[in-house]
Amino acid sequence: MKLVRVGAAILNQTPLDWDGNRRRISGAIATAREQGVSILCLPELCITGYGCEDAFHAVGTQNYALQVLGELLPETRGMIVSFGVPLLYGSGLYNTSCLAADGKLLGFVGKQNLAGEGIHYEPRWFKRWPADVAVPVRVMGREVPLGDLIFECGGVRIGFEICEDAWVAERPGGNLASRGVDIILNPSASHFAFGKHEVRKRFVTEGSRAFNVAYVYANLLGNESGRAIYDGDAMIAVAGQLIATGPRFSYDDWKVTTATIDIDAIRTSRARIGSFRPEIVADDKGVARSDFSFPAVQPTKSHVEELPWETSSHLKEEEFTRAVPLALFDYLRKSRSRGFVVSLSGGADSTAVSLLVSLAVNFGLAELGREAFLEKLSYIPGLNNAQEPREIVQKLLTCAYQATRNSGPITRNAAKTVADAVGAQYYELEVDSIVEGYKEAVSRVLGRPLDWKTDDIALQNIQARVRSPSIWMLANIGNALLLSTSNRSEAAVGYATMDGDTSGGLSPIAGIDKNFLRHWLRWFEKIGPHATGSFVGGPLPALAVVNEQAPTAELRPAASKQTDEDDLMPYDLLDAIERAAIRDKLAPVEIWRVMQVEFPQHSSQQLAIWVERFFKLWCRNQWKRERYAPSFHLDDENLDPKTWCRFPILSGGYERELAELRELAKKD
Repeated sequence: MKLVRVGAAILNQTPLDWDGNRRRISGAIATAREQGVSILCLPELCITGYGCEDAFHAVGTQNYALQVLGELLPETRGMIVSFGVPLLYGSGLYNTSCLAADGKLLGFVGKQNLAGEGIHYEPRWFKRWPADVAVPVRVMGREVPLGDLIFECGGVRIGFEICEDAWVAERPGGNLASRGVDIILNPSASHFAFGKHEVRKRFVTEGSRAFNVAYVYANLLGNESGRAIYDGDAMIAVAGQLIATGPRFSYDDWKVTTATIDIDAIRTSRARIGSFRPEIVADDKGVARSDFSFPAVQPTKSHVEELPWETSSHLKEEEFTRAVPLALFDYLRKSRSRGFVVSLSGGADSTAVSLLVSLAVNFGLAELGREAFLEKLSYIPGLNNAQEPREIVQKLLTCAYQATRNSGPITRNAAKTVADAVGAQYYELEVDSIVEGYKEAVSRVLGRPLDWKTDDIALQNIQARVRSPSIWMLANIGNALLLSTSNRSEAAVGYATMDGDTSGGLSPIAGIDKNFLRHWLRWFEKIGPHATGSFVGGPLPALAVVNEQAPTAELRPAASKQTDEDDLMPYDLLDAIERAAIRDKLAPVEIWRVMQVEFPQHSSQQLAIWVERFFKLWCRNQWKRERYAPSFHLDDENLDPKTWCRFPILSGGYERELAELRELAKKD
């Protein structure tokens, strides 16, 4: 047996945070060394951070990355470690992973398949490296190879699939296997999306089986640069079986997952396969060598950590419960904000946002403990005086209910009940006199009174806008981050008041639809998340005060009995139309026909009216989506025009398409 201990390190990095990124990489290397790891895989572009965007093109970024790499090399004594850095060669910038062994740089592997869909824009900054090409490059005063390389260290062959390389049909792994690679390292920056972990698990295990290798996968962790969330996946597989996994959604700066693999067993398995055709090359071109000496290793039992929530029948709810709180916590500390402020209306959206903040505190405390958790927020004055989790939540979360004459006792009670249930600091502000002041001032200049028949939208909007200055003021006084409470369904049709309920520096639920949010709150009321460590989990019955209400903006007089769905359409239908139109790119008539099948309880004529309403509102409100605060990406249906869903601000508005729909609906 030739036993080798390998490790996958997850890191919570920040773009261009040279000292912080170096410190965390150093910590991961030290942890791996303590655990006897000889080969350590770090995430993609871990030195610069993955989300540097156009700063990748700055010469300073490239130079500092190599400078930090040089500082880290001595820490690889007695180990083999991969690092992710951008590297300029000729007139092209390449996304590379380099391998260092025993303090020496062996070479750089260029990423062959660039991610250019969804939130990924790698082709904007990087060039793809061609297969089977390797060239010499001078780095830090010495010449090393760059390109499609494999590394032979102490008789063990190591190759790379860098993130997207493993997602394509023609993976580099096939070529690596034919060249006798024993271990494939996959440094990744694969953003979180619902259910994506299972996809990664399949290509890791299948890669290890099809290529007859040990496969080591290491992803980024946390909210790295603002919008993307990384779940910190770490996996090690051999012969089609996962032999080690790490916990996802950790609040630690780094974690290392390890396993012991048998190189001889991997080679024997490969030799037994009749279809395997090894590539025999006399000069072994494209191989970088090191006489690294592996230490003796004792066999160890593999450990696949699968927590109860990961096998739950409510996986989407569980993932949402963990992903957004982690993103909020990282956004808080990386922006150096001193807490969060939420305008708590007593409705589903603001309730969900407040609950997610509370979960960030409780998850973080459960994993890290009070001392380590507060150390991460040590820049916040007075926070260390808080002893219990509830006290910490109260210092970090401020909620305010802002009432006008159209606000009712039900929402007021719901807001107070929710704030108490999650442990927030709670205020009530009466803003009706300010609304009336604006109405009187505008009535004077117009020379007529304002009324609901002629000025409906203006009278609704002024209430939402009047709430903005006071909630911003609370945020400013506390040096806190104001959270907008708009959801994706509202963004699709512009059902939000700009500079009113869209006010905020971050919009944590703008990437998720209203239908799911309502479902999630009902699930949380009656079932709730699984316990994890000292996190108790379970239901939160107090949410009933929100879940029993029909969603309403509560901006018209009570006698109008205003509800969101009366203003728009049923939310489940709205979300189905949005997916069909924006994700699936179907035409209005095609969507109408699909909706007839999916929603037979509604007449064809009514469905046609709602489909037309969606498209008109979608086109009319692109300018609003352009102004939304940054949001988190949670699936492939995001509407964020800055990173995901581009649409013109001015357009023809689907006039011909909608005319065709109206004609067909008349005949139906």
